[in-house]
Amino acid sequence: MVVLRRYTASRTGLLLVDPFNDFLSDGGKLWPRIRAGAASVDLLRHLRALVDTARGAGIVVLFVPHRRWREGDFDSWRHPTPWQLTIDREALFADGTWGGDWHPELVPQPGDVVIQEHWGQNGFFNTDLDLQLKQHGLDSIVVVGMAADVCVEATARYGAELGYHVTLVSDATVALDVKTAVGDSAWPFAHAVLTTAEIVAILSTT
Repeated sequence: MVVLRRYTASRTGLLLVDPFNDFLSDGGKLWPRIRAGAASVDLLRHLRALVDTARGAGIVVLFVPHRRWREGDFDSWRHPTPWQLTIDREALFADGTWGGDWHPELVPQPGDVVIQEHWGQNGFFNTDLDLQLKQHGLDSIVVVGMAADVCVEATARYGAELGYHVTLVSDATVALDVKTAVGDSAWPFAHAVLTTAEIVAILSTT
C-alpha cells in the first residue's frame, strides 16, 4: 500500500529505532533471532543507505532508543509486560555494555537528535519525541530500525494517531517473529510502505 506525496526535507524526519548491538551485531543477544530476516532484506546496508541519504539531504535523523536495562528496573512493578520481562530476564540492551551500545555503523553524528529512552514499545510515550519533532518543524516521519513487530510498529502507529504522515520501509526493518512481514498490519495506519530504493530516490530529490 503506497500513498504518494511530496516529502519535503525541512518537514521530514528519519526515525531510527533501537539500533543497538544486541539487535544488529554478530554476538548481540537478539541477533540470532533476526539474522536470517536481516540477511534476506540486506537490513544493515539499507539502514546505512537511509541514514546517509537523510543526512545528505538535510533531513533530521532521530535516534529513538529503548531503555537500556539496569539491575532492578522492574523490581516491584505490578504489571511488567512480557517484553519487559524478557528484557529483564536476558538483560537486553544493558546500560554500559557492548550490547546496549549503538551499532558501530549507526552512531549519532552532530546534527542528529537522540530521543529520551522509551520503557515500553512506543517511542513517543514518556519521551521527548513529539516535542523534538514539533520543535524541528517535522510532520512527516520515516520509521525504520528494530523491530518491526514491536517498537517500530508501536511508534509508527502512535505517530499516525498524533497526526504525523507515517512511512514504513519494508526492507529497513525485520520482525522478532519470523512469520511477520512488514506491511502485514500496516494498512490501517501507515500512509506509505516503501522499499529503501523507493524512499532513497524520493529523499534524494527533496
